[in-house]
Amino acid sequence: MISTLFATRLYRARLAGIDAQELEASCLSIAEDDEAGQTWCEENGYPGYTSYASLTDLPWRFPIFDALVKELDKHVAAFAEDLAFDLGGKPLTLEDLWINILPEGGIHTAHIHPHSVISGTTYVAMPKGASAIKFEDPRHQMMMAAPPRREDAREEMRSFVYVAPDVGDVLLWESWLRHEVPMNMAEDERISVSFNYKWGD
Repeated sequence: MISTLFATRLYRARLAGIDAQELEASCLSIAEDDEAGQTWCEENGYPGYTSYASLTDLPWRFPIFDALVKELDKHVAAFAEDLAFDLGGKPLTLEDLWINILPEGGIHTAHIHPHSVISGTTYVAMPKGASAIKFEDPRHQMMMAAPPRREDAREEMRSFVYVAPDVGDVLLWESWLRHEVPMNMAEDERISVSFNYKWGD
């Protein structure tokens, strides 16, 4: 008998009631007007645009982001239930919400989201050839003497898993899970909105 222990969960669903075209237009409009964000990206060598270091009030600025947060709250609650979290009466609440616009050739190197509980992304524009998101087995650094996995290994046995989302999808994962966005090979921009949820007040 073989059991599976210590599962890493990935939540994927479709957003309801969010106008994808309005959300895309809002992202592009904010990116064009956000001089502080543009400056941060230039100074830090970030390809394309992110509002992560410049704007903390997107739901207040545009109603579409307020509606998005209400939808995300529902999905995060469902995922927390699946994860069997004992929240002790303390809510999981939105901590950060930011826009990502990756042009052709843009990448986002491997990282985690420390101090958060659940992180995720919803996809606004995914042109043909846009990069999937890549997740890394969290035990990877402990497999010092292990041979590589076969190419036909089951998904849950792979060291890296690539997920190609569609526009309107939302992905959620626990914030300790390392992930990255490989190089965008599409000529058009890859647009997403990412977020973190924290536990407590």
